Amino acid sequence: MEKVLLAIVIGGAFGFVLDRIGATNPNVIIHMLRLSKLHLMKTILLAIGFSSVLMFTGFLVGIIDVGHMSVKTAYIGVFVGGVLLGLGFAAAGYCPGTGLAAAATGRKDALFFVLGGLVGAGAYMATYSQVKATGLLDKVLGGKVTLGAVDGAKYSSVFETMPGEVIGIILGVAFMVIAFVLPDSFRKEA
Repeated sequence: MEKVLLAIVIGGAFGFVLDRIGATNPNVIIHMLRLSKLHLMKTILLAIGFSSVLMFTGFLVGIIDVGHMSVKTAYIGVFVGGVLLGLGFAAAGYCPGTGLAAAATGRKDALFFVLGGLVGAGAYMATYSQVKATGLLDKVLGGKVTLGAVDGAKYSSVFETMPGEVIGIILGVAFMVIAFVLPDSFRKEA
């Protein structure tokens, strides 16, 4: 029960932050995708970079247990799904997280987005065996693999000689630098 309550509190806080930065407004997301207002992109890059630095530093100093790290399996279907998600993101102005947060604020368009996502998930479940038979769910690139080796992790890595913690910190810092040097816009809206 404690984990459920913690999940509700963290999820509520995350949804609140999404709403405060404008991610529950499809117009903000569409402006970001059009490269005309990059506030949201800068916020996302900063959050990913900061979290990456915190997590991998935590691994290095031993305050975060590497056993909690979860690496998802790479397969062609992930890339196909990513393209479909990106197209839906651009068309609707929502991704799954922002769509749920927007629905919680009472946006009717977001409610239809969430319902459409549930119908799509149901259709995928109903056709899972046919999708699996196509080979889209076969592992590629080693399946569960990280860029660099992380001490104590059970995953193989692309660059065995490079410490994954260092790669994670470097990438995190790079994301934060990009967030700060990125202009507010690459183009002006008409």
